[in-house]
Amino acid sequence: MAPTESAQPWDPTTPDDVRAALDGVGYLADDTLATAILLALRMRRPLFLEGEPGTGKTEVAKALVAVRGGDLIRLQCHEGIDAAQALAEWDHPRQLLGLRAAETAGSLAGDRPDAEALEANLYDERYLIRRPLLAALAPAAVPPVLLIDEIDRADDEFEAFLLEILSDWAVTIPELGTIRAEVPPVVVLTSNRTRDVHDALKRRCLYHWLDHPDPEREVAIIARRVPGVGESLARQVAEQTARLRTMRLTKPPGVAESIDWATALVSLGATRLEPDTLNATLGAVLKYHEDHQRVTSMGPDQLLDGP
Repeated sequence: MAPTESAQPWDPTTPDDVRAALDGVGYLADDTLATAILLALRMRRPLFLEGEPGTGKTEVAKALVAVRGGDLIRLQCHEGIDAAQALAEWDHPRQLLGLRAAETAGSLAGDRPDAEALEANLYDERYLIRRPLLAALAPAAVPPVLLIDEIDRADDEFEAFLLEILSDWAVTIPELGTIRAEVPPVVVLTSNRTRDVHDALKRRCLYHWLDHPDPEREVAIIARRVPGVGESLARQVAEQTARLRTMRLTKPPGVAESIDWATALVSLGATRLEPDTLNATLGAVLKYHEDHQRVTSMGPDQLLDGP
């Protein structure tokens, strides 16, 4: 999905406008998601998307960039992430080089280096490494989409830090002062619900649970994303993926896996899902050995025949 540049800013007024625009860049949204996106844009509130892995949460942010233009700024959360990694930090090696260069220049000129001048030069913005949160505050012709991905992987302390930024869209860096966004970015937070995110953070957002698509919509998604896939094969893949999700698997397949599965089958020249091709391509949809064993123990015929 390549960003589209438009002379006029994208300003949807109805959920249908949102759905049509996303459809135009390859993302098929249902009415509830389109409504949540519209409200988040209108109310200038972060959109908090929660759901099982593989339900297309991250793709929402990418689709919004494709529709609106501008940049996608992604903050990938992980255990132990801190403010410096998310906001900004000083480039200490470059600062040291700059300090030495200033001292050397002063010595050559016969001047005694001024401590205050050296310190002011030391904390110049050219030595500041801008991480995603600070980059999202920078002025832009089109405000960026800030994707805060997998916030459930971060800890409570980072959530509290993030809460302050989402409330004011301003940060204070002691050496530089307060930096405030002229226009807030569009913000999408995602969570796989590996743990509960605090209510205080959710209250700042519009919340939407993103579930796996129903089979009909998944057929449409596969047909859109996999060149050369036929209607029959797309439907079989969607139906079998939905069936796999009902089994007690370590990692039930998401939409990304159903797309990969269909792509693998098309690459093999398959027009239908047969027992031999099912066995040969399970690695595209199942990512754990135990899940593979559970499914293959049923036999491909039983899986294809259904319950």
